[in-house]
Amino acid sequence: MLDRYTRTFSFYFFSMLIPWILWFLVAWMSHLPEQNNFTRIMQPLLGISGLIAPACIALFLARNDRTVLEDMKGRFFNLRGYSPVYIILAFSLILISIVTAQFISLLFGHSLNQFYISGKPTFTSTMFSPWFILAFAPVAEELAWHSYGTDALRRNFNLFTTSMVFAVYWVFWHLPLSFVKGYYHSNVVAEGPLYAANFVFSLFVFVILMNWLYYKTNRNILSSIIFHLSANFSNEIFATHPDSKVIQTAILLVVSVIVLVKERKMFFS
Repeated sequence: MLDRYTRTFSFYFFSMLIPWILWFLVAWMSHLPEQNNFTRIMQPLLGISGLIAPACIALFLARNDRTVLEDMKGRFFNLRGYSPVYIILAFSLILISIVTAQFISLLFGHSLNQFYISGKPTFTSTMFSPWFILAFAPVAEELAWHSYGTDALRRNFNLFTTSMVFAVYWVFWHLPLSFVKGYYHSNVVAEGPLYAANFVFSLFVFVILMNWLYYKTNRNILSSIIFHLSANFSNEIFATHPDSKVIQTAILLVVSVIVLVKERKMFFS
């Protein structure tokens, strides 16, 4: 089936180009000294358009191949042939890691206040609720990355190389968002080089684990959405100190190394 996912360059080129154009426009608007109704409306609309662009490109590239379309559809609703434990892990792994990281951070003098559930995300968004963005982004992204993108790379590389290539791509894909005033990625950059570097490195670990769950559930797109959703909400519901997120990355790195060793045939064959 992977030999049908042939439009690798087109998918990744336009999935980068279109969001970059839209998001750099958003970044420019967000720094205008005066915000009017037009800019307040256009920023979220352009932002959402950038999010859904890759999924639209995936659908466009697959439009004339019924086999690929059926494969994409079937993988979204595929709930058989694998242990439900992997869906449970998709839901809970990131949550467990951030709670564990916060407990470890107490040993370094950080406060129990990190466990306070404020109900308020750490970033702002005009027009749309930040909670909506946190929920919508994983769905929109994974309908692209794991409907077409991952398989298009996997056609040419083993799973480990696929994960590393995509992680590098994903880092640059997020780049314009780091210039959007008040947005999550710009806040991370403002916190300092250590935390910005941690965000970049965490994407590599995240992709390894997500692709592991993706293949353990027979390329189930829904498992990737659940994992991505869990990551977004788990890292925003608490008043987590940035140091705890560094610890979390270290924990997930250990988990990913264990996964790579135990699943070396899956990743390196």
